[in-house]
Amino acid sequence: MEHTHAGARELRATHWIRRPDPAALTLGGVLALALVLRLWGIRAGLPFSYNEDEERHFVPIAVGFLDGGLNPHYFLNPPGFTELLAIVYAVWLGGGAGAARTFARDPGGTLLIARVTVALLGTAAVWLTYVAGARLFERSAGLLAAALGAVAFLPVAYAHLALNDVPAYAAVTLALTAAALVLRGGGAGAVLLGGVAAGVAAGTKYTAGIALLPLVLAILMRGGARRRADGRLRPLAPRRVGLALAAALGGFLLANPYALLDFGAFHDGLTQQRTLASGDELEKLGLTQRNGIVYYLWTLTWGVGWIPALAALGGAARLLVRDRRLAWVLLPAPALYVLYMGSQERYFGRWLLPVVPIVLLLAASFGVAVARALARRAPAAATPALLLVAGALLAQGLVTSLHVDRVSARADTRGIAREWLLAHVPAGEPIVVEPIVPASWGVPWKRWDVTRSDVDDQARRLPHGRTRFVKTDRYERTLRPQLIDEYVRAHACWVVIGSTQYQRALTEPEQVPAAVAYYDALARRGRVVLRVAPVAAGGRLPAFNFDWSFDAYPLAYQRPGPELIVYRLRDCRPRRD
Repeated sequence: MEHTHAGARELRATHWIRRPDPAALTLGGVLALALVLRLWGIRAGLPFSYNEDEERHFVPIAVGFLDGGLNPHYFLNPPGFTELLAIVYAVWLGGGAGAARTFARDPGGTLLIARVTVALLGTAAVWLTYVAGARLFERSAGLLAAALGAVAFLPVAYAHLALNDVPAYAAVTLALTAAALVLRGGGAGAVLLGGVAAGVAAGTKYTAGIALLPLVLAILMRGGARRRADGRLRPLAPRRVGLALAAALGGFLLANPYALLDFGAFHDGLTQQRTLASGDELEKLGLTQRNGIVYYLWTLTWGVGWIPALAALGGAARLLVRDRRLAWVLLPAPALYVLYMGSQERYFGRWLLPVVPIVLLLAASFGVAVARALARRAPAAATPALLLVAGALLAQGLVTSLHVDRVSARADTRGIAREWLLAHVPAGEPIVVEPIVPASWGVPWKRWDVTRSDVDDQARRLPHGRTRFVKTDRYERTLRPQLIDEYVRAHACWVVIGSTQYQRALTEPEQVPAAVAYYDALARRGRVVLRVAPVAAGGRLPAFNFDWSFDAYPLAYQRPGPELIVYRLRDCRPRRD
């Protein structure tokens, strides 16, 4: 009897106590690392948002959804992410009234909720990358792809901001996972999931609609047929492609219902977005690369890393030789996307995010293949070989992501400058601040309106005393030395300039000679009373770039924000009321 009880206890112990799955433990560690990297430094700049898109386009509109109806009346960016934020705010802040009160009282806290939402979506995308990699290749490739996604600079850096890039990235990874399921035998459910995910991706960021292409190609590569009642075979691919397209349309309308209900406004917004990207307007001042394809290929070298980018190229070549079917699923989307986006006149690193998951999968598959080739030559060194390959692939992303987190966790140069101004410039006094901060930043003072100008883009006076609205990227084209006389007459004796503006003029001085003359005159007529740099004392400020000047990628950055210089005009007398 005693032996029987002992055997039963042993059986129960064997049943309930299982050895931990190393892959599951590794994935758990990868997800924990991904979440930490996305949450560290997430309060950067608060209570202010120094990202113009974050400050204007998403959080305020989401709060407005709850208070004034679901029509965004704005389609320059699709409202999928904004609608998600509205749901989060409704649940977390107690509906529209609660969200409006919180936003008015604590805009920084409202913004933080949105940023945490993005960080969680970015972490979910890491898990989905693992699932897609495990289905398309094997678990080890899925784990390595997830690890790459956890540390790669682009997905980490933009998971700190309440922008639509990472939410769209998460939807793309879900669509890619569904494509993997379809290719490996999944049925109509996988097709439906993939179509809805691709539609939601496009309804969150228009260009993320590229996620539909791998799904459709997976359906075509899978093929298959069903036997009809008369005994003849009926191809499944056409029906499933139709299902995918219908599901994608449904997903897009789920994320963007007023694309149909307010089609005119939607068409206008889409046209404006296409116009901005294609450069039909005046060329964006400060572009450092004239070839978009080269720019996006360069972006891969820092957005995911040099070694992962080269490994992705090796993975693509390997698929073309060993698995043409999988090559047809994965390779057309990034190639066509880079060709299309690179043909536009404006390009930014984060616009590459919709195809980054495929790059990660290709890099991981090649990394695993290299590790196994090394292990075959020296079987005893299989584990060290895998660790060596993984370390080489992950190193650059981990170093740069830790760097940007450390930088983001420190005080922003604009916050430091504001504290100094609060201590030295009386409330209500006129000041001039370049368009490098939100309007609420300058509330204590009377700010010179830099959004209106009485000159055109060649700094020529407009007729009949007219003025026009000036966007941030046109501001340098309105500057001329005569403005300083206008400041003096208005008693605006304090002038604040920032490197993310003045460096644009220095990058292309032949385009804006009047702006260069303005900064020279400002240096002559003003006394520098404060200089706050994002680099170490004596360090050199990196050259202007529309990515690196804002995302703090260069290791020279020690804190977030541009270099700020505060001038006190010598021949200016403050207003004495």
